[in-house]
Amino acid sequence: MFRVARFALPVLALCCLAPGAAAQDAPPPPAPAPEKPAPPPPCSAPEYRQFDFWLGEWDVVNQLVPPDKAPKATNRLTSLLGGCAMQEEYEAIAPRGTFTGTSLNFYDKGRKKWRQLWVDNQGNPLELEGGLEGDSMVLTSPDGKQRVTWTPLEGGKVRQLWEGTPDGGKTWKAVFDGIYSPRHTAR
Repeated sequence: MFRVARFALPVLALCCLAPGAAAQDAPPPPAPAPEKPAPPPPCSAPEYRQFDFWLGEWDVVNQLVPPDKAPKATNRLTSLLGGCAMQEEYEAIAPRGTFTGTSLNFYDKGRKKWRQLWVDNQGNPLELEGGLEGDSMVLTSPDGKQRVTWTPLEGGKVRQLWEGTPDGGKTWKAVFDGIYSPRHTAR
């Protein structure tokens, strides 16, 4: 019995000490490690913002078609994947039917170029790549036969000029010359 009491007293003494008395003899807790700065979010470099002038909801008028024959066209460009890409949703309603298309636009860090992958409801794909030239985004097809240029205009408008070449770039012919005007919804 004496042995049990002998071991019980130190335990009893520790549990009954004044609060904090045992802590005085304990070493201080280690200092927290300094926090490393958080890395910048993906797609936050200025190159990823070069095409942001095209984001928004637009009414589109093709200047190559007489106003009384032009289809009612709209386009919506939304940012997605945390600003790493833009999605385009185009729709033109004409007496012959509705034409729709969509594209995915993104800055390819590895190639240091902007890319667009387009497909429409008639099964026509288009792949473009390029970059900012002055204030305009200029993208061309891999075969060099098509070139599309987007230019910001006064009043928040954007011009999209789509051209084709039959002779390796000696001459270019406009196939679409659209003026994008902001819709009444907020951009």
